[in-house]
Amino acid sequence: MTDHRIGIRELVELTVRTGDLDPATTNSNNTAQLGSQIHRRLQAAHKEDYEKEVYLTRDVEVNGESYTIDGRADGVDTANATPVIEEIKTSARDWADVTQNTKDRYWAQARIYGHFLCQDRDWDKVQLDLIYYQTATDEVSRFSEEQSAADLALFFDDLIAEWADWLRMRSDIVTARDASIKGLPFPFGAYRKGQRELAVAVYKTIAAKTRLFVEAPTGTGKTISTLFPTIQAMGAGLIQRAFYLTAKQSTRRVAEQAMALMTAQGLDAKSITLTAKDVIRFEDEPDDATQNPYMIGYYDRLKPALKDMLGHEAALTREVIERYARKHTVDPFEFSLDASLFCDVIICDYNYLFDPAVFLQRFFAGPDPDNFFLVDEAHNLVDRARSMYSASLTDHELVTLSAALKPKRGLGLTGVKGDLTRAITAFDAVAVSVGQTPLTFQKDPLDDLAGALDRLASSVHDWLSQPPDTRDEALVELVLPVFFNVTSYLRIADLYNAAYETEIAIDGGTITVKQLCLDPSEFVANCLEKGRGAVLFSATLSPLDYYQDLLGGQEDSLAYRLTSPFPKANLKVVVTQNITPTYRNRESSLPDLIASLLLMVTAKPGHYLVFLPSHSYQATVLAAFKAAAPALAVIAQKPGMDAAARAAFIARFTDDASPVVGFAVLGGIFAEGIDLGGTALVGAAVVTVGLPGLNPETDRLRDYFNAQGKDGFAYAYQLPGFNNVLQAGGRVIRGAHDIGVILLLDSRFAGPRYAPLFPPHWAHATVSYGIDDLAGQLTAFWAGHE
Repeated sequence: MTDHRIGIRELVELTVRTGDLDPATTNSNNTAQLGSQIHRRLQAAHKEDYEKEVYLTRDVEVNGESYTIDGRADGVDTANATPVIEEIKTSARDWADVTQNTKDRYWAQARIYGHFLCQDRDWDKVQLDLIYYQTATDEVSRFSEEQSAADLALFFDDLIAEWADWLRMRSDIVTARDASIKGLPFPFGAYRKGQRELAVAVYKTIAAKTRLFVEAPTGTGKTISTLFPTIQAMGAGLIQRAFYLTAKQSTRRVAEQAMALMTAQGLDAKSITLTAKDVIRFEDEPDDATQNPYMIGYYDRLKPALKDMLGHEAALTREVIERYARKHTVDPFEFSLDASLFCDVIICDYNYLFDPAVFLQRFFAGPDPDNFFLVDEAHNLVDRARSMYSASLTDHELVTLSAALKPKRGLGLTGVKGDLTRAITAFDAVAVSVGQTPLTFQKDPLDDLAGALDRLASSVHDWLSQPPDTRDEALVELVLPVFFNVTSYLRIADLYNAAYETEIAIDGGTITVKQLCLDPSEFVANCLEKGRGAVLFSATLSPLDYYQDLLGGQEDSLAYRLTSPFPKANLKVVVTQNITPTYRNRESSLPDLIASLLLMVTAKPGHYLVFLPSHSYQATVLAAFKAAAPALAVIAQKPGMDAAARAAFIARFTDDASPVVGFAVLGGIFAEGIDLGGTALVGAAVVTVGLPGLNPETDRLRDYFNAQGKDGFAYAYQLPGFNNVLQAGGRVIRGAHDIGVILLLDSRFAGPRYAPLFPPHWAHATVSYGIDDLAGQLTAFWAGHE
């Protein structure tokens, strides 16, 4: 029998579900802080015989499993003959506007506290006080009910019975899953070179409760090699749920395909792909949640909808979720979140675990050793994490909103306008403090500005929570973007630590303040702590110690590097020693660069990609290339390409066999995540070592890591740039029979800073010392593969 823990509030959230889905409300850290302050204030009003934050716990057995249910009662007052148990709730909404479903949950929490206390202290009855503090008006409402110990016990038993029904839905899925895993074969019959070793390493990582960092070249079969042993670990009872976290939609599809392969081999498991709320939303859903047919009566239709979908589907993709959501008239996004509670594998974007603004509360409110994380394309997580834990705000958006609100009148607007003015003044004080210097960095946070923004967020929150008929909805559309930006800034302000700097930029009278996260490793590590362990993997994770450092590696973390499963002879990697296209040398190196590109694409006519570090440099090289070879077909990446334009670019390689040379930006949309196997791509050229452009923020990264005793230039410039190079080169060989060339057009690749970073499948790279040398090497390579 396994021991599990569930909080009283979580239990209530899972079981007390009736009527409508609550209209979307905006929660922020500053609102939570306000709630805590109000709790303390109301608790402090009592005198003797009052206990606050009373911890309560109970062990129960449900469906053969042992559960510990715990929580804290806000207050217990024993001054009177009948003990009083207080449950304090805070919100800006008027009590009359609180949905019945929410009220039922409030009372359910209080009744569970009452039941536990009656049992613990042998009370025969209690008074339950629900205290509702409306922040918009400072109004306190108190609602009371008297309950006998016997009635509370019956209520709790009914709640556990409802919970047991939900648990049975999940346990039936787990039972069928575990039975199907026994004897489940690897879906490809035979392991590709390195796959078995990787699968064993993943399983051992799960067993050891640690983290594994894996560099596995393209074609290794990373997805199936990580998912298959994870499924096996579920069958062994080591974990119950896996999160497959990705940066791109294309890698989510690969995970779906891997699950489908195992399903075809007999696996009976549930997987779900979570789609962003604004993407999966139905077109006919009205903005007013109270008029939304998919939200009205949502909970009354939820269980039948879940039983229907879970009873008929194994892979809950977006299309499947939308189909059943329409059939049962339930909101598709909320339906997907509720369905995820019953799934074994959850495929989703990084932000569902790592982003402090949108992480999945239902899974990650606390640690759960039954969860395990598979982080695909982990090299992307460094920049994504820095972005998630940074936040910026300008005074311009506040000034613009203030001007728009100035002539308006309405309930609560006076406070909003006053706090807007004070926040703008706080911005002006920041500008004065730095002497109007155009760009300044400082270690200390801007506490006075944060305080002014916190007051603004509270007043806007209260105004937004007024009844709709008291405000102009057009004004709401103006206020909301500013409100969201302010709350995002405040959320990061709560996390500000020694890994941050504050950037203050003054440009044309606009003041921009940015909380810049230089090192997200602590936050990533804290997120990974919410599961039993993790495997972070990518085709480009060199050097491994750099990624372990920045992505939450522990002392006992494991590192593993696979060699390429494909013949080295099929890939020709050449470094051109005669070309050094640094910014100063770009014009002088252009003739040799163009000559080298022409040699590459004419030695073996076919499909090629040329990667350059910027759109402007791409335009220069493209113009020179077209002038030198006007008969050759070319296609170029353009800034801001939409989905149709991107698809057309790829289609030129996949659907047209005639030769073409594509020009793309290093680190851009075509430099990773695209699969051009076979003759769809026979070569790629990478121009420069990919260093990010010099800029003040990256310089701050360099200085920060230098101060940590590390190679700041490598951490800030060299290694991120080189990862882009590896990703671009990884477009060439995608399968066992692919043949191709990678031309590294920068002499620095042969130097001591870069040559040691080459992955094993590039270790046989050669150097060319001039055009004739390059021509001979390319001719000989293709002659050997006729």
